[in-house]
Amino acid sequence: MNINIYYGGRGLIDDPTLFVINKMQEVLEELRVKVERFNLHELKNGITTLPQSLKEADGIILATTVEWYGIGGYMQQFLDSCWLYGDKEKISNIYMCPIVMSTTYGEREGKLSLTSAWEILGGRPCSGICGYIADASLMEDNKEYIALIEKKAENMYRTVNQKIVSLPASNQAIRQMVSKTQIDLTPQESEQLSQYASDDKYVQRQKEDIQELTSLFRDMLNNGETEESGEIITHLEQHFKPQAGFRGVYRFIINGKKKHLIIKVENANLQCFFGITDHADVELQLEQHTLDEITNGRMTFQRAFMSGEMKMKGDFKVLRTLDQIFIF
Repeated sequence: MNINIYYGGRGLIDDPTLFVINKMQEVLEELRVKVERFNLHELKNGITTLPQSLKEADGIILATTVEWYGIGGYMQQFLDSCWLYGDKEKISNIYMCPIVMSTTYGEREGKLSLTSAWEILGGRPCSGICGYIADASLMEDNKEYIALIEKKAENMYRTVNQKIVSLPASNQAIRQMVSKTQIDLTPQESEQLSQYASDDKYVQRQKEDIQELTSLFRDMLNNGETEESGEIITHLEQHFKPQAGFRGVYRFIINGKKKHLIIKVENANLQCFFGITDHADVELQLEQHTLDEITNGRMTFQRAFMSGEMKMKGDFKVLRTLDQIFIF
C-alpha cells in the first residue's frame, strides 16, 4: 500500500499539523505502508508537476494549517494543478484523509474545503482530523490526543485496505457539469502538459514565439494596407487638376484604417499621405467603399456629403473645391 502526504503549511517548528502528520506517518509505517512525504513549501516551483506523484498512490493525506484564513496558497495551488493536469480516472480511486489544524479560527471550514475539493475532483474522502491548537507542545504531552491521532491513522489504513465504499456526494455531480467544457486529455498528455507548464524556459520560448507570430501577422496586415494606401495616393495624384490661388488641407477619416488620409493643396503643389496633421480646413469621415465610388467616377464628393454617406466638419467652400481639383 502506498500513501502520500502533501503538507501545505509553512514548515514552522511549532506548527501543530507537523506533529499530527509525523505521528500518522509513524503508525502507517508500522503497518508496513510505504509513505512518501511532499512538503509543498519546499516544492513551490514544481507544484504543477506533483499530480504525477498520485499515480502510484492508494491513498493520500492532505494536511495544512489555518494561520489566518483558509487552507493556504500552496495547498490551493496543488488542488488547482490536480484539476488542470491530474489523471481524473486515477484520482477517482484514491482515498484522501484531510488534516487541518488551526492556530486561529477556521479549522472546520478548512477540512470541509479539502473534502469538497477532493470530491469534485472525483476522489474518495476519508474521515479526517481538525482542531484548534494554539500551542503544539500541548499535543505532545496529551496521551488522549496522541491516541486519537493513532486511531485516525488506523482507520485510514483500514479504509484504503478494504476499499470501503461511500455513498455518492452532490459534489461529484457538480464535477460532471463543470467538466463538460474541459478537453479530455490522456494521462500521457496530462503528464506532458504539466511538465511544460512547470518548465520556465519552455514557457518563455512559447511567449517569444507568440510575439514573433504576432509581429509577422501585423507586418502582413500593414503591408496589405500600405499597398492599398499607395494605390489611393497614386490615383489621386493622377487625377489632380490644380486651381490657381487655392490652398486647403483635407483630413479623411476612413473607417477601418488606423491612419488618416491627408491631402494638402497649395496652387499646383499636391501632398497626399497617410498620417496626422495639426490643422485641417475640412475633416471628412466615410467608408472605404464610398471613397472607391468617388475615385472610380461613380459619385462626387459633394453628392456623397448630400446623401449622408460622407460626414464633414469645416469650411463648406473648401469641400466644394474637391470636385474641382480632382476630376475622376
